[in-house]
Amino acid sequence: MNDLPLKPQTQSLTDALRREAAAAPESGIVEAMNYGRRREAVTPLWAGEGDLATPAFICEAATRSLAAGETFYTWQRGIPELREALARYHTMLYGRTFGPEEFYVTGSGMQAIQIVLAMVAGAGDEVLIPTPTWPNAAAAAGIAGARATEVPMSFGNDGWSLDLDRLAAAVTPNTRALFVVSPSNPTGWTATREDLLALLALARRHGLWTIADETYARFWYGDGARAPSFFDVMDAEDRVLFVNTFSKNWAMTGWRIGWIAAHPSLGQVIENMIQYSTSGVAAFMQRAAVAALERGESFVAHLIERARRGREISCGALAATGRVRFAQPQGAFYLFFSVDGETDTRRLVMRLIDEARAGLAPGTAFGAGGERFVRLCFARNAEQLQAAVDRVAGVISR
Repeated sequence: MNDLPLKPQTQSLTDALRREAAAAPESGIVEAMNYGRRREAVTPLWAGEGDLATPAFICEAATRSLAAGETFYTWQRGIPELREALARYHTMLYGRTFGPEEFYVTGSGMQAIQIVLAMVAGAGDEVLIPTPTWPNAAAAAGIAGARATEVPMSFGNDGWSLDLDRLAAAVTPNTRALFVVSPSNPTGWTATREDLLALLALARRHGLWTIADETYARFWYGDGARAPSFFDVMDAEDRVLFVNTFSKNWAMTGWRIGWIAAHPSLGQVIENMIQYSTSGVAAFMQRAAVAALERGESFVAHLIERARRGREISCGALAATGRVRFAQPQGAFYLFFSVDGETDTRRLVMRLIDEARAGLAPGTAFGAGGERFVRLCFARNAEQLQAAVDRVAGVISR
């Protein structure tokens, strides 16, 4: 006989949910997108994507795979051909040898983030996140039961800078990981080699994991073909996990495919995490990703040059208003700017959608330190971008 007391269903459905799920924040980026999509002729500069569709050679690889009947369950860690292509790509980009056993294919960069956070942090743990930054990592940590500790970066005449003393002071006995996005979305700040060494030293000193989101490494406006990387400074046994995506470099935002780079000793754990979430990425999508890596370098170069031109257009038009403050981004493809006299950036973004027909994202969406700023994605056709930022500048100048 079951003597457990009855629990009348007096709570609402949402009140009966797990607390961490119910507390997941609404995305301020998505809120702006949903508002703007109801209006006509709005140029979408709110999300992290450009206006070019995925190249035909990538799509055709997926089509051939489907025609060949590759519609069955596949390797949890990724098909061997894709893992080998990822190893060759990294060897080319970072100038040292990588093996396929270091790479694990995920159903988006976002899933890669969810997996690595779930691997290193849970209930009662803390994850340090320099902000402003893309909000999804902090939200994912919270859903996993951990606490995201935001550590604001400094903004001054020299632009954005990492406050290493503030970051070190935020470490507690519960801190398990450090999440670093470089080049940064939304600020464009990019860690120097010295920054990376200092971050790595901090992580080693406290036994922390470092989660390195280097999604925008190719969108780099300094010397060389890419931004500085933790790959440049780490030892093989360091506790570093890399998350990345096919979305940005190859115009594949809608495909939802990414990867984790990690020490091979973690392979079985990562495979298990994939198995108990998505059970792997569709083979035809992985064939498309192989084509992107093997044949996509000229397309990547084209996107980078478009972004470089977009940076010039955006910085020039907004600086001319005399009312805008920003640091020219060192990497990624966003301009993060504040407007004199504007303190409610959510309201400003909605106003720009209505009056300038341009969709931007409010800085409030990006955590501590971003509240007075607005993000604009400049990875777009130069003519369309010029027209949109001119409209934004016109509204700001009133």
